[in-house]
Amino acid sequence: MNIHEYQAKALFEKYGVAVPKGMAARSPSEFDSALTALDHGPFVVKSQIHAGGRGKGTFTDGFKGGVKFAKSKAEAIEFANKMYGNTLVTAQTGPAGRKVQTIYFTKAADIAKEYYLAILLDRATSLPVIVASTEGGVEIEKVAHETPEKIFKILVDPAVGLQGYQARQLAFQLGLSGDHFKQAVKLITNLYRMAWETDASMVEVNPLITTTDGQVLALDAKVSFDDNALFRHPDIVALRDLNEEDPKEIEASKFSLSYIALDGNIACLVNGAGLAMSTMDIIKHFGGNPANFLDVGGGATKDQVQAAFRIILTDPNVKGIMVNIFGGIMDCNTIANGVVAATRELGLTIPLVVRLEGNNVAAGKQTLAESGLAIESADSMADAAQKIVRLVA
Repeated sequence: MNIHEYQAKALFEKYGVAVPKGMAARSPSEFDSALTALDHGPFVVKSQIHAGGRGKGTFTDGFKGGVKFAKSKAEAIEFANKMYGNTLVTAQTGPAGRKVQTIYFTKAADIAKEYYLAILLDRATSLPVIVASTEGGVEIEKVAHETPEKIFKILVDPAVGLQGYQARQLAFQLGLSGDHFKQAVKLITNLYRMAWETDASMVEVNPLITTTDGQVLALDAKVSFDDNALFRHPDIVALRDLNEEDPKEIEASKFSLSYIALDGNIACLVNGAGLAMSTMDIIKHFGGNPANFLDVGGGATKDQVQAAFRIILTDPNVKGIMVNIFGGIMDCNTIANGVVAATRELGLTIPLVVRLEGNNVAAGKQTLAESGLAIESADSMADAAQKIVRLVA
């Protein structure tokens, strides 16, 4: 689950991570009071969407930049009015963009130097890793490719937590000294504590800055949380902004289905994330384009299968459906009954190919065959992919 920058910074402040003073406004009527609370300018006006690259983005009406520097209150309000309710397109949103429904005003900082800081999970070691660089404010992937020696990493043993010497080592590697060094050590320590205690899967500060008046501040904030741990954090769940999510993905979550929308025209309904990835790959291999990732899980019910079909069919781009089930825990006949019920209930008119294998597969295939519906059976994953690609061509 992702949250907005202003929400992330509120969490930072709760854990003692220094940030510029800021106020969020959720409607134009709140712009004046938000800026008044910040006293005087200059200000930074920030569009709040779940995507990076806002500063380089362009609104659909041609207005450029989702992050603007404003010298005065009047100028900040002018920029905010141009952003609010407008659709911002960035490299991460895709051409559809995201509608801006919250504006975040912050006090402008006089930057002396920019750095990069992030806390992630290192997949190779299965340990938290703190990544830092002296090259902040730019894409870290570019830094890693062109100047990897400027990226520093510290692995943290979760059994003992971040040690003081590790935080000091990072601050030293960033070239900080004196009071800047002390502030950075405190900030790194508190940021790790926040990430650990909230089950964050990613915390990124780009840039982390030193200011001309001697401060060390998290100028930007991007935080994602482990969905599987959200049951422990109802306060974080309350930060979820459904306006930033695909309605199909929201509906899928109500039925405990894992759904991610893609831009193809062949919908996939599969049990198991690995099999779902393989299904998308094989559709591409035979010249098709998957419309979604949809994992119904290892113990899906008839109702979940029907819900999955309803969600799939809300996508107007879908021209065919491939069902690919391997019955381990799953009973193939349960899936078959769900497929038949959904096909009848929804009056399905687009091609449907079903491949069943595993537990109770004979009964599942019999249910499909006796349904009298236009359901194409397949003997293998490759056979199913070839058939659905041909049928939607």
